[in-house]
Amino acid sequence: MKYRTIGTDPATSREVSVLSLGAMLMGTQTDEETSFAILDRYVEAGGTFIDTSDNYAFWINGTQGGESEALLGRWRRSRGIGSEIVIATKLGARPLAAGTHYLDNGEGLSARVIRESSAASAERLGVDKIDLLYAHIEDPATPIEETVEGFGELVKDGTVGLLGASNHWSWRVERARNLAAARGLAGYEVLQYRHSYLRPRTDVPHDLSHHGQIGTAGADLLGYADENPGLALVAYTPLLSGGYTRADKPFGAEFDHPGTPRRQEALRQVAAETGATVNQVVLAWLIGGRPAVIPLIGASSVTQLDESLAAADLDLTDDQRALLDSAH
Repeated sequence: MKYRTIGTDPATSREVSVLSLGAMLMGTQTDEETSFAILDRYVEAGGTFIDTSDNYAFWINGTQGGESEALLGRWRRSRGIGSEIVIATKLGARPLAAGTHYLDNGEGLSARVIRESSAASAERLGVDKIDLLYAHIEDPATPIEETVEGFGELVKDGTVGLLGASNHWSWRVERARNLAAARGLAGYEVLQYRHSYLRPRTDVPHDLSHHGQIGTAGADLLGYADENPGLALVAYTPLLSGGYTRADKPFGAEFDHPGTPRRQEALRQVAAETGATVNQVVLAWLIGGRPAVIPLIGASSVTQLDESLAAADLDLTDDQRALLDSAH
């Protein structure tokens, strides 16, 4: 396993593995025994960066979410897991009532929600301090100033280590970071967006996220991250939900353009040269690219996890990376 540092302040920065493990479906679609086996294998392989949210996975059983955090709490206690494992969670997109959706009944990012929801997440996770806390989605109804101060107070009082934003327009991230700096508060240092090797069209909606183009790391967001090396970029859905390798998982309409087959061919060529799988090439390309990305991988079995873990040790040559980068 390889590692990188997230955060710029030595007092709060953390070293994490270059592959993050998503726990979204753990405790609901993925049963506890299988979830524990996946988590154990991830840690055994040197993984140290686990991702969840306070609303995971409300859509499976019609709840408000929290099942994933609760499972991670049980796993931590049963294994004696401490601060060596960095757990990131999110707030802002939890439905306010079971059977509803955050799109029309979400908790939002008010100071009260930030305070109360972060405390509830910490309780479910069984931690005194949340390592990394994201603003999960935008909340246009709440002034950015209130959100910035709400998150900043959590870092100031020691209940949160690092802050991040997910599925926000890059201009709102920049505005929030500037406001935080002007007030002497901690700001967003980790960004989580949908990102992969294939490039989606921007003129059609995609079906992998309710966040639409806001949640996709386009040229603007990637350029912003590249110009700010202190920011860490985490990529969710890096393997496009199995689309690279499974015929029963076709790409959505956003990938229906001439560049897709050309980039697929480049992937196959590099996979043949390296002896790796196409999925592993995608992950290695993300990890070693510019800006460097931490892929957020999911797994429903230990076997599936092992394929992704091997990507951390796959070093692409300059020629292989140039081939992948130049395919359009």
